[in-house]
Amino acid sequence: MSEDRPRTRDSQQVRRRRFVLIVVAGVVLSVLALGAGAVSGRASSPNAAMPSPVVTDTPTPTQTPVPTFTARPVPAQTAAPVPVPTFNRAKFSIDDPASIWVVVNKLRPLNPVDFVPPDLVAVPVPHTNAPELRQEASNAVVSMFAAASAETGLTLASNSAYRSYETQVRVYGNDVADNGQAFADTSTARPGTSEHQTGLTIDIGADSGNCSLNTCFADTPEGQWMAANAWRFGFILRYPADKVAVTGYAFEPWHFRYVGVELSTEMHRTGVTTLEEFFGLPAAPNYG
Repeated sequence: MSEDRPRTRDSQQVRRRRFVLIVVAGVVLSVLALGAGAVSGRASSPNAAMPSPVVTDTPTPTQTPVPTFTARPVPAQTAAPVPVPTFNRAKFSIDDPASIWVVVNKLRPLNPVDFVPPDLVAVPVPHTNAPELRQEASNAVVSMFAAASAETGLTLASNSAYRSYETQVRVYGNDVADNGQAFADTSTARPGTSEHQTGLTIDIGADSGNCSLNTCFADTPEGQWMAANAWRFGFILRYPADKVAVTGYAFEPWHFRYVGVELSTEMHRTGVTTLEEFFGLPAAPNYG
């Protein structure tokens, strides 16, 4: 019995050693296996060691949109502006005695002073003295008298029309003799400065003779019609009541000057009543 106990202790020690060796061997093998797996993982996947991307709520950027351009509308075709016609003040001479725009006053005598119009004709209208005018002015007078009759039933008459230089010498001389030169120069033109000598001027009154060659003619139906309508036929009232300082003559509501429809219409439209003002000429209250 005493010999069996030592064998038993030896056997237990041997078993312990074997167990320890087995445990150590298992640990070593596990360590080796883990190391080999790590090396193998790095060799097979270069990115395996890189950290996994962090997923956030930020949206994945999209492709930058291509800018778009809205085409501008093409302007509609418009008609070229039409130039507004302006009145041509130089269309006719204001110096030539044969021009229908000639301006005659105390500072602007006719040249030559004994000028005779080239186309004088008898004017077929009622009259106190047989009238003559230039053809164009005569035609306008006939139309004007006919219109007055047709529109209002009034009958107009000519009291005086063309007067030659020689006739004006006599008329002016009589006025000076009767009233003195100072007065005569406000009512009768000196020879060579009279509009009557142009063949474009006519003194108009009522056929009845009421207020003929008198300022009261302005208040008659005939005088009022003439003042309102003469421009339609190319005539202007040459010596208005408020323009004595410009024209140099007292108010003569009977004295009408032919200038043509174009000029009379423009003067009517603009409200300019004297040729001096319209053409920018000096006033002529006195002789130079």
